[in-house]
Amino acid sequence: MARIFNFGAGPATLPEPVLEQAAAEMLDWRASGMSVMEMSHRGKLFIGIHAEAEADLRDLLSIPQNYKVLFLQGGAAAQFAVVPMNLLRGKTTASYVDSGHWAGRAMADAKRYCKIHIAASSKHANYSYAPKQGDWKVDPESAYVHYTSNETIGGVEFHWIPDTGDIPLVADASSHILSRPLDVSRFGLIYAGAQKNIGPAGMAIVIVRDDLIGHADSRTPSIFDYKVQAESDSMINTPPTYAIYLAGLVFQWLKKLGGLAKMEEINVEKAKVVYDYLDQTEFYRSPVAREDRSRMNIPFTLKNDKLDEAFLKQAQASGLAELKGHRSVGGMRASIYNAMPMAGVKALVEFMRDFEKTNG
Repeated sequence: MARIFNFGAGPATLPEPVLEQAAAEMLDWRASGMSVMEMSHRGKLFIGIHAEAEADLRDLLSIPQNYKVLFLQGGAAAQFAVVPMNLLRGKTTASYVDSGHWAGRAMADAKRYCKIHIAASSKHANYSYAPKQGDWKVDPESAYVHYTSNETIGGVEFHWIPDTGDIPLVADASSHILSRPLDVSRFGLIYAGAQKNIGPAGMAIVIVRDDLIGHADSRTPSIFDYKVQAESDSMINTPPTYAIYLAGLVFQWLKKLGGLAKMEEINVEKAKVVYDYLDQTEFYRSPVAREDRSRMNIPFTLKNDKLDEAFLKQAQASGLAELKGHRSVGGMRASIYNAMPMAGVKALVEFMRDFEKTNG
């Protein structure tokens, strides 16, 4: 059976070379006589896999030595609560930028642990843009400032890194991490779910500066304490071993491709193909401010929403899957993460053009 083009927001498409290598190594990893899924996480073989994955991620993102890298379970959503558990450090307030659905989810969990100060919001404009730095009003007593650097559902991306002075900057970078170079030194903490550009669902990567570790609330369970996890190499319990292995293969694939600068070039080109078409037609519409459009998640609507069902049905029949927009906003959404080839993007635009000719 031929593979389709999967535009799902997550779990998302993975690089075919990664899937092929994982399939080849499924029963017998490097003549070990067993699958990675069967290995002891305490054994020499898996410890080597884990160490290589971390080293490759550090290389890709040029992560400074004074940052810890953690491979944790629970996805990014677990970090909505784990971040305030660890980063409040005796303070009672944290500033959040309200930029869409996932920022809202993060705030909802964090408010159980502290007072939430909304530093900026685009809610009044239906979350169609990224609030400009000049409009931010951060509480100077904040323990940290949190923003969602790419809103998966709304398709809004911050193409710049905020300046929060001495207050640690925290980013949920789930849906665009590894899509471009990133100056990690500008952040106190970065976290990201794996199921977009890293690997299978269920794991999160946390990159946290050393000075922010070791201050967890005394009620924090040990599994959620960054210091405990850092001291045990993310192995306070059995880690998501196979997810770490697959993430490592993705990191190797990115390095062979030419690294994140090359990946960004490809992503810019892919996004341009879609947005150029959306900008020259009245049949479809992009709801996001042009300067804040995501390269990873492209929501769009049809002029006549009565055609939505036909669009999705015909797209599926054409091998273009998972284009339905999130239930909270409707319309369509094409997620074109790192592993989506240009061929898939061109196939989508060709289908959209043909559908417009037939139904416009």
